[in-house]
Amino acid sequence: MTKQPLSKRIGLFLGPLLFVSVLLLPFDMISNKADTVIAVALWMVFWWITEAVSISVTALLPLILFPLFKVMPMADVGANYGSPIVFLFFGGFVLALALEKVNLHRRIALNIIKKTGTTPNKVILGFMIATGFMSMWISNTACVVFMLPIALSVIHLLIDDADGFSKNDQNFAISVMLGIAFAANAGGIATVIGTPPNSILIGLLENEYHIEISFFKWMLIGLPFSIVLIAIIYFVMVKWMFPSKDLKFNASKDVIDAEIDKLGSMSAKEKRVLTIFGITVFLWIFRSVINSIVPNLELSDTMISLFGALALFTVPFNLKKGDFILQWNDTQKLAWGILILFGGGLALANGMSESGIVDVIAQGISNSNISTLVTATLIIILMVFMTELMSNVALTAVLAPVVAGIAMGLNIPVLYLLIPVTMASSCAFMLPMATPPNAIVFASGYVKVSQMAKIGFILNLISVVLLILMFQFFVPWVF
Repeated sequence: MTKQPLSKRIGLFLGPLLFVSVLLLPFDMISNKADTVIAVALWMVFWWITEAVSISVTALLPLILFPLFKVMPMADVGANYGSPIVFLFFGGFVLALALEKVNLHRRIALNIIKKTGTTPNKVILGFMIATGFMSMWISNTACVVFMLPIALSVIHLLIDDADGFSKNDQNFAISVMLGIAFAANAGGIATVIGTPPNSILIGLLENEYHIEISFFKWMLIGLPFSIVLIAIIYFVMVKWMFPSKDLKFNASKDVIDAEIDKLGSMSAKEKRVLTIFGITVFLWIFRSVINSIVPNLELSDTMISLFGALALFTVPFNLKKGDFILQWNDTQKLAWGILILFGGGLALANGMSESGIVDVIAQGISNSNISTLVTATLIIILMVFMTELMSNVALTAVLAPVVAGIAMGLNIPVLYLLIPVTMASSCAFMLPMATPPNAIVFASGYVKVSQMAKIGFILNLISVVLLILMFQFFVPWVF
């Protein structure tokens, strides 16, 4: 057993200690109910920051503490853990499982890389486009895990060539590694199911403010942002920070071709998964059109997500053998903890709203004379740099209800501020511990902390500028 870091041991006791301390205050900060919610939030935040226990275990605290301290009945708290958004993401996870099980994600990614070309910069671009596209649909971590060995094979070609591992070779290796990690972070922003913070926001808007953002409407905002951000990351890396001038190698094409050859021709199962995946995405994108043609259908994104998941379990591949694309034991690989985390985040947001905390924040902001743009800028900066230090899912769960209160205080629609702030939680480019993709490529040994921090700081600042433009112009235009 490895020794627990001191921060985890301190956090384990500090969380409940803060909870008790707030409850024992001789005065009310807001009200008895609101103070209890603040106490629970502090406990959760400290356990989330220090990761004293699993972040999913921490998310269960409202389920125990809210009913116990009469904040909300158990049935109301529990409803958050069974929210439609939780099942929307469940369906997305199942689709991702199927893509991975039949290796379709690998085939799609390799063919994208092949299409972009085999000159050094085009190889980097190919890896980034492939990773960014796949992270729209499957876990960012899974994307990086299956892209990494392919990237390492290409890098080894440079190590074994005549001039050894030159400065240009090193720059290429850094760009490929960081390109994969950063494209995974940015690509997930494009869709509702691409990264958990997006779904937490959608759930908050539906549960608390009865605002629905469809899969397609999110893509109208998320996809252009992801494309622009990935393009900027590419140019900052290959043209400015880590240029690999005059670098030539043709064998990279052989590596990609060899990887594609290993997969063989597309199997019948791959075709079946691709069909179900394609139908699901089609229904997500054209749901509003379908509902306008058939009003009584009332399709929702969650229903479509569950349709896709159910089809993978129930459409037989070989009926005589009882062979289906997915069996229930495949779900052992499913990130159940993230689904609980969604529920905990929604429960905390519900508690903040029910206890009046959001209203107090809104009133406080409305009584101040701070400019809307300045406030939005400060919140976006806070989110971008805080997400370097703690889970973006946990951070969104804690801050989203607070940001909603600030938006109401500024007298602007809540989603104008919540959308860019939620996207900001995925813009973590500075530190290896900020996201799993960052950590995985750092572990490859080709990227130093100083190199990641240097380019990451620049990309964080660029992200802030893009998000402010999003807040000021793009979100109001779309909504």
